[in-house]
Amino acid sequence: MSRPNAESSPDPWRSPVIVTQIPDTGVHRKLEASAAERQAMAEVAGVREVLSASADFEVVPKSGGRFQVTGSVRARIGQTCVVTLDPIESEIEEEVDLIFAPEAEARRLADLIQEGQDDEKPQEVVDSPEAIVNGVIDLGRLATDALFLAIDPYPRKPGAVFEAEVTAPDPEDHPFAALKALQDKKKGQ
Repeated sequence: MSRPNAESSPDPWRSPVIVTQIPDTGVHRKLEASAAERQAMAEVAGVREVLSASADFEVVPKSGGRFQVTGSVRARIGQTCVVTLDPIESEIEEEVDLIFAPEAEARRLADLIQEGQDDEKPQEVVDSPEAIVNGVIDLGRLATDALFLAIDPYPRKPGAVFEAEVTAPDPEDHPFAALKALQDKKKGQ
């Protein structure tokens, strides 16, 4: 997942879960972004404001040191209509269902999936697992990524339609109008 300015900005919303502390039954986390986190998210996402952002996740251990993260991310964002330039608000609700694996295994599986994609036969697209970095799954970053991917880059106010201004061409305004004027002037002499 690629986010705008991901390399130049720190993650605006952090909520790390240490995988060694997750019980066999899994953990449930409810997250609510603070005002400062929402402001930082708005700056990174390039939107006017993030009015609210919350997430609800289940993190369940799977075999081989893997973890499944399921849940949803909800947000209300303020943007500017691309047609009217009026401020508008949008509701976002995104479902999340991802597998996380230890970093080395995630890289190995990504390489295997890429090799499989290079075959000539079209196959079902398989997502590689996300990497568990330094023994941590950052649910805040996961929520932020889901939110950023769901933002409409060209928001429109309901009913707003872009209409290009159409004007009838002036018969005297064409590429050869000056030549015609000269020609008419010559005929008049």
